[in-house]
Amino acid sequence: MTTASTQPVSARQGLLARYPLTSFFVMAYAFTWIVWSPWVLGQDGAGLLPIKIPQAASGYLNATAILAGPTLAAFIMTATIEGRTGVRRLLGRLVLWRVGIRWYLFVLLGVPLIMLVGTIVYSGELPNLGALGGPSYLLSYLGTFALVIVLGGPLFEEIGWRGFALPRMERLHGALLASLILGVLWALWHLPEFLVPSWAATSGGGGLVGITLFTLTALTFTIVITWVFNNTRASLLLAVLFHTSIDAFTIPLGAIFPAKALASAFPLMIGFGVVAVVLIVLTRGRLSYEQLVEAQSAPRVR
Repeated sequence: MTTASTQPVSARQGLLARYPLTSFFVMAYAFTWIVWSPWVLGQDGAGLLPIKIPQAASGYLNATAILAGPTLAAFIMTATIEGRTGVRRLLGRLVLWRVGIRWYLFVLLGVPLIMLVGTIVYSGELPNLGALGGPSYLLSYLGTFALVIVLGGPLFEEIGWRGFALPRMERLHGALLASLILGVLWALWHLPEFLVPSWAATSGGGGLVGITLFTLTALTFTIVITWVFNNTRASLLLAVLFHTSIDAFTIPLGAIFPAKALASAFPLMIGFGVVAVVLIVLTRGRLSYEQLVEAQSAPRVR
């Protein structure tokens, strides 16, 4: 018998379970945007609040906002739908590392190469590799890479986007349509940040045109990440490393090319757009989803 005290909780859980993806995205957007509000509405952004976030603190605020958004929403929804077992599975995919060396090579070296080629094509200029200061820059890059994983967003974002949302969206819509929907929702989640001129300037520009280009770029990213995700047994670790490669390599990219070459979203859109089209053609739009289904249905050897 259901008591009056437990009924409201059960009703809320039932509502979340009936609309898992809608509930997840509503929470992911709301939680992040609330935490971002002092920054995007303050003096760094729209100027509606008399708040100035120190530059050193903005990274921590951003990490907190992402943790409070996609990450928290993913854990709430997973616990609601699948209980503790589901939460353990979600965490387990963060350390799913036995996926084949070729996938590490792709996300750690292939992704920067795609960005490099796209920028060369767009700018018509060769990179000034000497600006990096020689092989010793590799150590600096590795340090930046580790910092970006946590403070830059990839770890806390991917728990939500690829950890919770993508598997369910693929089952409902197939790999390609799921990627297109997720890419748009992922891009629009960043919408408040376009109120911050310094952020918009490094993300393809502001205004409607900048938002549109950013969204199109996010679509190309998402298609390629989905392909990697499906080929690595839904490894969140590889999704995090892929996302980190994009964010971290923008720093050396800015050092080896003139600023005007990186002032728009076109370099990344060209590079990842070509790869995305090739993958769609080669996989007939399935983005290797059958590989994921086969891997998940195969009996585990103990």
